Amino acid sequence: MNARILATAASEFRISRRNRWVAIAVALMVVFSLVLAAAGSAPTGALGADRLSVTVASLTSLSVYLVPLVALLMSFDAIAGEIERGTLPLVLTYPAARWEILAGKLVAHLGVLILALVAGYGAAALMAFATDPDAASGLPALWRLTWSSALLGATFLGIGYAVSALARRPSGAAGLAVAVWLGLVVLYDLGLLAAVVADDGGSFTTDIFPVALLVNPADAFRLFNLSAAEATAAAAGIGGAAGAIPVWQSLLSVVLWPLLALALASLAFRRVEP
Repeated sequence: MNARILATAASEFRISRRNRWVAIAVALMVVFSLVLAAAGSAPTGALGADRLSVTVASLTSLSVYLVPLVALLMSFDAIAGEIERGTLPLVLTYPAARWEILAGKLVAHLGVLILALVAGYGAAALMAFATDPDAASGLPALWRLTWSSALLGATFLGIGYAVSALARRPSGAAGLAVAVWLGLVVLYDLGLLAAVVADDGGSFTTDIFPVALLVNPADAFRLFNLSAAEATAAAAGIGGAAGAIPVWQSLLSVVLWPLLALALASLAFRRVEP
């Protein structure tokens, strides 16, 4: 990692800390993780799984909503804010390529997100260890959830940068970011469920539905973690499809989406005139 990327990352991290994003992200993850760790461990005995594995299944449902939202909130004004403040022309005069500027922002924002994930998931794990001596069995699932959550966050950070570059104004970028979150995380699943119900076991359910899940980064993340966890049965809804889709397919989607999102952000940033 070169010095230009590190310099940009250090500057962005200081801005995030000054804007309280570090404290907000950590507080959100810790509070929601502890609540779900307490509420989501009820079926432990019925499932025959250790408490941490069941907690991971609950945290997966939390992460698929909260991680994209936090990532978009941190990134929606990354470029549009520079344009509005009039600092983008100055930034572009520095001896750094545009992709290096984006990479620096990504390193800083992803660092904040990973810090929040470690704090939140760590607090939930400590609660599980305090109440279940067999909780160590769930550590592989917790590690898998942590790094895949970071990849999910990187995906939506990239999408947020693209939205920020396309909108060119923070107000417009904020609206687009909310629309992206609602569309990919909430409405997409509702539309798929409605289509499955209307199809009634037809070709959409058997052929198109699995592919539709894999092309959505949020659903691919959820499928990967649930299909690889012992406590899959603790999840309901679309998560029930986890057992029918090979793990390698959902893993491939989880790994490729950050690259696609960052490529889209880079293309959008190139079109921004200082």
